[in-house]
Amino acid sequence: MKLALPFFKGFAGFRMNWAGRDAMAGLAIAAVAIPSAVAYPAIAGLPPEVGVYSSIFSLLGYALLGPSHRLVVGPDAATMTLLAAVLAAIAAQDPGMDRVATSALLALCVGGMCLIAGRLRLGEIAAFLSRPILIGFISGISISIMVGQIGRFTGLAIASDGLVAPILELVGKAGDVHWPSVALGGALLALTLLLERLKSPIPGPLVVVSVAIAASALFDFAGLGIKVVGSLPQSLPAFSIPVPAAVPLQQLLLGAGALWLVSFSSGLVAARSFGARGGFVVDANEELRGLGGANLATGVFSGFPVTVSDSRTAVNLSVGGRSQLAGVVAALALASLLVFLNDALSLLPAPALGAILVAASIGLIDLKSLRDLWHISRMEFAFALIGMWGAVSLGVLNGVIVAVSATLLYVLLKEMRPRDALLGRLPGRSGFYKLHRFPEARPVPGLTLCLIQGSLLFFNVDYVRERLEQLIGELPADARWLVLDASAVVQLDSTAAAMLGDVWAKAAERGVAFGLAELNHAPRQLLERAGVLGRIGADMVFEDLEEAASAFDTRRPVGKT
Repeated sequence: MKLALPFFKGFAGFRMNWAGRDAMAGLAIAAVAIPSAVAYPAIAGLPPEVGVYSSIFSLLGYALLGPSHRLVVGPDAATMTLLAAVLAAIAAQDPGMDRVATSALLALCVGGMCLIAGRLRLGEIAAFLSRPILIGFISGISISIMVGQIGRFTGLAIASDGLVAPILELVGKAGDVHWPSVALGGALLALTLLLERLKSPIPGPLVVVSVAIAASALFDFAGLGIKVVGSLPQSLPAFSIPVPAAVPLQQLLLGAGALWLVSFSSGLVAARSFGARGGFVVDANEELRGLGGANLATGVFSGFPVTVSDSRTAVNLSVGGRSQLAGVVAALALASLLVFLNDALSLLPAPALGAILVAASIGLIDLKSLRDLWHISRMEFAFALIGMWGAVSLGVLNGVIVAVSATLLYVLLKEMRPRDALLGRLPGRSGFYKLHRFPEARPVPGLTLCLIQGSLLFFNVDYVRERLEQLIGELPADARWLVLDASAVVQLDSTAAAMLGDVWAKAAERGVAFGLAELNHAPRQLLERAGVLGRIGADMVFEDLEEAASAFDTRRPVGKT
């Protein structure tokens, strides 16, 4: 039997024989989700139950609107750290704000942005944060998360932000450190890392939560002075539209925009990685709709922004989930946990949360990719370090600005000096070849062919002008034509059009005809509107280089061979 519903694309092609495997995958997802659902809210100063709410309703929202059969959404450490920075910025203007209501409102804003962007087919804007910068930025966020766990490991109230200040504050309060908390946190962190190294079939964080709760009940950690999670609401939240009072609109929208860009960028990278591994296609615009549904659902049920969860998706793929029924089963299992195992969760010690978050942060630091960048491109490695430095030194929210600015700078540096090459013929072969790559290639006497490898825009026009004018000045005495191969010029603006007009005039002063070949559609239209093609003349605008060479031979002066 097949199920085909208009909105439930994650169930498309569903067969009843998938149900058993999906149910097993859903229970496994819930097991992995428990530790992060309880631990991640602490990053943003939110109560643990909010993470459970977000995990439950984001899964249902994605099942409704999400396109993928196998991706799983949920809380993400990087998104939570950015949420913490956004909430801190809003709290600076509204000290009495309701953190839960504000985070829910941010989730609604992020969800709305996802749906609008998906409708406008802006999914590829997620690629705006280049992979090197995103690797560095996420690594910087990971370091920030680890520093943020000092208080949970030591039992101290650490008020400082950043990288160095919390460490200095810890040194100043060393006499007040609660050493039983340190010992417990260190032991649980070691256990988590050991289980990960041994590739335990049972997720390490789940083992840590179970062991910590059992030990807390057995040894009365709360009585020993070790902080515990405490009582949680024993029911699900009611549907509500969050309306926190006096939240500054500009700060809210800027924060939501930053959350949308970073969470969707990192989520799409993870989604495409899993797509390549699992053999399924990830459509960025379709995923925007799915993440929109997930964030809207969590926003109206007292949650916070979510994205694609790498750990939950990995578990779903490993168990063999085939549809979003796995996500629905996981949501039901988490709801049952909140209602029926509430008392057990209340015993969870704070150092266990710190251990889980530190272990997750270590996993987010992609040392292999950083090493690869070092070998592949020193410039891209430098930009990865800029992204890391912004998140660590300037704070996560300012780090987003640094990451976006670094991306813009990276693009400009790549495009500011487009490469150029002279072309010629190879004996016995058709076509044209770069003279510097093929020593046996020879230029066509009297015809100079120049390839520009990049768009011509206002910020690189002066460089290209200098290169072309230098070329004109060095032309041999028998030069009659200079033809520019514009096949790689996909964009061209009015500044570049004026520059090409000047180059035409400069060539005419030398008695050399200037022409263009293989113009793309948009640059051709712009040059026509600017009148540049009229100055060059229709007889010097060619469909390809072969046509240009044929016309050159045809118009060769009488007596020339």
